[in-house]
Amino acid sequence: MVGLRVWMAMLAVLLVSGCATAPEPPAGPRPLTILVSIDGFRPDYLNAEDTPTLARLAAEGVIAPAGMRPSYPSSTFPNHYTLVTGLRPDHHGIVSNTMLDPVLGGFAMKNKDAVVDRRWWDQGEPIWVAAERAGIRTATLFWPGSEADIRGVRPTRSTTFDQGMASTARVDLLLSWLGDPAERPGFATLYFDIVDTAGHSFGPGSPEVKSSAREVDAAISRLVDGLKAGGLEGKVNLLIVADHGMTAVTPGNLVIADLADPGAVRLVTGGAPATFALIPGQEARGEALLLRPHEHMTCWRKGEVPKRLAYGTNPRVPAIVCMAQLGWTITNVEGAARRKPYVRVTGAHGYDPAEPDMRALFLVWGPSVRSGATVGVFDNVGVYPLLARLIGVKPAKGDGTLPKGVLR
Repeated sequence: MVGLRVWMAMLAVLLVSGCATAPEPPAGPRPLTILVSIDGFRPDYLNAEDTPTLARLAAEGVIAPAGMRPSYPSSTFPNHYTLVTGLRPDHHGIVSNTMLDPVLGGFAMKNKDAVVDRRWWDQGEPIWVAAERAGIRTATLFWPGSEADIRGVRPTRSTTFDQGMASTARVDLLLSWLGDPAERPGFATLYFDIVDTAGHSFGPGSPEVKSSAREVDAAISRLVDGLKAGGLEGKVNLLIVADHGMTAVTPGNLVIADLADPGAVRLVTGGAPATFALIPGQEARGEALLLRPHEHMTCWRKGEVPKRLAYGTNPRVPAIVCMAQLGWTITNVEGAARRKPYVRVTGAHGYDPAEPDMRALFLVWGPSVRSGATVGVFDNVGVYPLLARLIGVKPAKGDGTLPKGVLR
């Protein structure tokens, strides 16, 4: 991870070069707020060579140089919903990318019917719901939950997730939504997934990750230029975050959890975080298999998960929760048989949020925030109250507090 002293040195160079000219607070209407997620973007991916636009915005605004802590599990859907609800996954109900509900059945990210079913999402209230109820138009360009009418409310504008849409096309679509002043939203989201995809396939230190980071940086530059061309210079707050970080996984670092007793438990979610359901009538057998000491994995009954992880009370959390050692992944015998052998280092996330590799990017730039400032590491449940302040809505009750040192 890039240390604070390294970032401060880079910040000083940018300040001296005259880049630190953050927009002054406008006298007119409240600025538009755009929440941008760069999936899987670690804070140490940011540098003046590969990501000059992000580096400039960070120098002109506020950045957490050592990153922001995700919530457990440090996975995509749970943390994206945490960012917009201010609730831990255990409290907003999206407890994993793949999960089971006693009534609703199964959920998976690629299950379109589940993704648009509000019942999966209604345990939390995303910020766009509060904004719409307050009479503020919202627009969501790819954000988990935005395709469902959560608590009976939809964003004013949204679109179905399309992973194949190019980064520039995403920016252009958002700019088109912002083009009509009469219909312009007061809050919008934008999502990029290519950094995460490259990190999974090639590992966090790979040339492919650098290339994807450059592509997203160019897209952010296109967004900033488009806002200026559209007469919105000095009238927009950009909050740019990630959902989690990424760590390297060496080929062969695989825990086959049920190897000693295949079929004793049912794997619900595999990976760095893994969950298992106990088979009726075989509970003691399953617990004996998983709760014993393992070299690269720790398991708990859902009611005994360490309090610092804030996980295990939701009915959607299966009976046994397991966490892999950093750099390892968990599966079962069946999953291992289907798994393609890796011949190179890959990447994974979902690990303990206390691990520095899991930290996520946080920077904010615009007329409502300080210029040339840094903040320490904080939990990502603090993003929601910040959004509420920027947008001007009353926040719902959440698990976080407004991070200090961000607002003017």
